[in-house]
Amino acid sequence: MIDAVKIKLTIAYDGTAYEGWQAQKIGTGVQEKVEAALAKLFPSRPRVHSSSRTDAGVHALGMVAHFEARRAELRMPMPKLALALNAWLPADIRVLSAARVRGDFHARFGATGKEYRYFVWNHPGMNPLIRHTAWHVARALDVSAMRQGAAYFVGRHDFQSFTANPGYARRSTVRTLTRCALKRSGRLLTFTIVGDGFLYKMCRGIVGTLVQVGLGKFAPGQIEEMLASKDRRVAGMTAPAHGLALWKVHYGGR
Repeated sequence: MIDAVKIKLTIAYDGTAYEGWQAQKIGTGVQEKVEAALAKLFPSRPRVHSSSRTDAGVHALGMVAHFEARRAELRMPMPKLALALNAWLPADIRVLSAARVRGDFHARFGATGKEYRYFVWNHPGMNPLIRHTAWHVARALDVSAMRQGAAYFVGRHDFQSFTANPGYARRSTVRTLTRCALKRSGRLLTFTIVGDGFLYKMCRGIVGTLVQVGLGKFAPGQIEEMLASKDRRVAGMTAPAHGLALWKVHYGGR
């Protein structure tokens, strides 16, 4: 676009009511709501380009997106732009920040890594305050075994055994994880998974398998065999979507 400005948005949302980030033919995507809010402020009705495509029911605290608008249409400073967008957005979607960026910035292709977090409430009774953002696992879990299993995921691996079929051909199922850690705080378990990229339902496949390690269905060392097999049928279950959140997107190694 000639004489345009590029703006980076950091967006948080509760994905419960949405069919994922991307606008859908059936159902509503978060992207659709953000673009509708932008259309209220920019007559050119900018399209939004995101860093990720979260699945139905998945949340985000640090989704990054960008859009381009005509310079003449930008009539407010960035902090006010975030406030103005939030005035048009539903309460379960919020723009946390807006910033002007260089013309070569791209939310998706410029990302060097992403951090996801998955939350599990491990107690016979579910905490009703987090029922939309954590998976309830009622049976006792062996956290030590789960941590041993998580260590096998760190490094460069073919994650074919932990991803679902997206319905299209993929160039590669090899990804590099720099962190796969588990923290326990009372009854709440937090899985932190950081990598250079993620496949369809990959985080949920990892967490589901680790929970089954914690339940004694698999030994920690079997994860190494699962990775080597490159067969989804040998790995564990896919954890529910509502426990997962895109936490942060990294650019330039940060």
